[in-house]
Amino acid sequence: MTTAYDFSATGIDGADRSLDDYRGQVLLVVNTASQCGFTPQYTGLEALYQRYSGEGLVVLGFPCNQFGSQEPGDEEEIKNFCSTTYEVSFPMFAKIDVNGPAAHPLYQWLKDQQGGLLGDRIKWNFTKFLVGRDGQVIDRFAPTTTPESLDGDVQKALADDASA
Repeated sequence: MTTAYDFSATGIDGADRSLDDYRGQVLLVVNTASQCGFTPQYTGLEALYQRYSGEGLVVLGFPCNQFGSQEPGDEEEIKNFCSTTYEVSFPMFAKIDVNGPAAHPLYQWLKDQQGGLLGDRIKWNFTKFLVGRDGQVIDRFAPTTTPESLDGDVQKALADDASA
């Protein structure tokens, strides 16, 4: 059975990263953009990461320019924006596609596991996938779902999977 840990992606620094590095942790996978109305969600994502990283939560940010060209910068610009504007310390990855024929394999799998209102398509920036410690998708959240409102879901995922 395929899990999130079977995938790899290019980190924002250009190095290949295996998601197996996060095996046994709860993942919150988010497609991000720097010039979106939802961009302030970086604050809430960082707060979740800071609050629960010690218990096994990792937020993974995947910049994407497919929605309104709201992530036009290169990786260095994205990295600088995230760190200086929102003090992001969770892992960020290189820009990817989340829809269409060039969609990153991780996102193809995530969408297959948990469809949304648009079926297998990502609706917009800041769509979130919560992945349990077993590497399976627990839930998918719309861009309008704030990171702050995920607190209970994250706590449950951390507790439910603690013995896995």
